[in-house]
Formats: sequence, C-alpha cells, structure tokens
Amino acid sequence: MHVTDENYDPETPDKQHQRPDGVSDTTVEALGALSKALETTERARGMLYAFHQLTGGADLELDEAVRLLREAGHDEHADLVEREILGRNVIPDHWTFQIIEAYNKTYYRPFQQIEERLRNELAYGREHLYEAEMKEARRTKHHPDHTAR
Repeated sequence: MHVTDENYDPETPDKQHQRPDGVSDTTVEALGALSKALETTERARGMLYAFHQLTGGADLELDEAVRLLREAGHDEHADLVEREILGRNVIPDHWTFQIIEAYNKTYYRPFQQIEERLRNELAYGREHLYEAEMKEARRTKHHPDHTAR
C-alpha cells in the first residue's frame, strides 16, 4: 500500500484506535464488554432473520405440497394443510417479520443507541479501543504482517 501521509507509521495505531487521554483501563474494559454484548446481539438478530427467511421459505413450499396432494387426489388433506398451516401465525398474532420489527424497536435499536452514546460520552466516540489495545499487545513489532494499522 502506498501512503502519501508523511505522518503515517505502520508501527503506531491510528488515532481513532488510541485511547484518549484520561480514559481509564476500567472504562476501556467496560466499553469493550458493552461492545461484545452488542456484537452478540447482532448475531442473535441475524439468527432472527434466518428464522424469518427459513419459516417464510417453508410456508411458500407448502404451495407445492398442497398442489401435489391435490394432484394425487388427496383434496381433503390438501385442504387441511392449506387451512391449518399455510400462512399461519408463528406465535399468536405475529408472522416472523413482525417479531423482527418488535425486536428491533424494543431491544436492538435502544441497545445500539446506548452503546453509541456511552462510546461518545466516555471515549470520544472511538470504537474497539479494547480490541485495538489487545492487538497492540499481541502483535510482533516490525513484522510486516503485524502492523499496528
């Protein structure tokens, strides 16, 4: 990579990943724990989307099952699947998209906003300070694949 900034030093972390003056070890650790919890929530949210897509796909596949049951002369069974399962709520009053919307509104967005607020108030908005310091502690200095940046 060609860098034109004369202040660029691959051995020094970029300013965005350096701890601001006056920020304690415990604050960095707390923000790291908060960030890790949010990352776990991101994974849970992804699983909700997978649940949503898998359930929706299964519901759409029921069209084929109903068609084949009718083709095989099992109209009564096709009617049962169509009436009782196709388009059914997955929990009372909700399809999967409504679960995701409620999760996002009730839990995910407030969590995301509070994590950002605390980062802004306690560390000048800097992300991943805990991880950046871990990287700096674990890397081999002056190794071309262990740069600070």
